[in-house]
Amino acid sequence: MDFETLDEQQWQRVDHVHDLLDEGETETARREIEALLRERPGHPDLLLASAEVALDEGEPTQALATLAGAERAADPAVFFLVRALAHYDLIHFEAARADAQQALLIHADSGLAHDLLARIAMHLDDPETAVEHAAAAEILDPEAFPTPLDVTDEEFDALVASNLAELPERVRALLEEIPVLSDRLPARELLAAEDPPLSPDILGLFVGRHILERSVGDVAAPPNTIHLFRHNLLRECRDRDELAREIQITVQHEVGHLMSADEDQLGDWGLA
Repeated sequence: MDFETLDEQQWQRVDHVHDLLDEGETETARREIEALLRERPGHPDLLLASAEVALDEGEPTQALATLAGAERAADPAVFFLVRALAHYDLIHFEAARADAQQALLIHADSGLAHDLLARIAMHLDDPETAVEHAAAAEILDPEAFPTPLDVTDEEFDALVASNLAELPERVRALLEEIPVLSDRLPARELLAAEDPPLSPDILGLFVGRHILERSVGDVAAPPNTIHLFRHNLLRECRDRDELAREIQITVQHEVGHLMSADEDQLGDWGLA
C-alpha cells in the first residue's frame, strides 16, 4: 500500500509527540499519536512514532507489533533503531544487535546506536566491542553518553558495605540472613523470569519471597538474595559521590521489595 507523506502540520505534531516523550509526558504523547493515527490510519511514520511511545510506556512487545506496519517510514535508520531498542528490552540481544548495526549503516553518526551496541556487547560477553562502541558514542554525544565510571570491583564492594552499614538497625538485622550480591550484569535467565522480561539496564533486583508471604510451613526454597548490577550502576553515575547515592537508593529500594513495603512503610522503616 502506498502512503502519501505527512503534511507539514502533521510532522509538527509528530515532533510534538517526541517533545512530550522527552518531557516525560507519556500519556499525553499517547493521546496525540492516537489522534494522528485516526486521521491517517496505518501511516508508517505514525506507526513508528506510536512504537516509540509504546517503548516509553514499557511495552516492547506492543512496540514490535506496531513496527510490523512501519517498515516504509521516511527514516529507515530510526525504524531499525527503535526495533533494536524493543528487541533489547525483550532480551533478544542478537536481534537487537543486527538492527542496531543496520541503523549505523544508514546513519553512522548515531550516538544512541553506538551506545545500544555497547550495552548489547556487554550482555553478549564481548567487552572489547563494548568499549569501541561506548567510545564512539561518547565522541558523538559526550553529554548523553559519558564514559562509565572506572571503579574497581574492590572499591565498588567497599561502597556497598559502607552503605549497608548505614541502614537502620532493624533492616541490617534482616540483611544478616540475606546476601547482597554484586554482579557485573543481570543474567539473561534472571531477566526472563518475569513476563515481560525485566530491563537489561536494571540497577538492582530482589530475588525470592517477600517477608509477608512466608510461613512456618514453607517448603525449602532457594534463599532470598539482593543483587546489585555493577556495570549498569557505573553507566548511570557521573562520579563516586553519585555512585554512592545510587547504591544506597538501589539497596533501599530492593529492601523495600523484600518487605513488600509501600512508600509509607518505607518511611516507617527509615528507608524513604
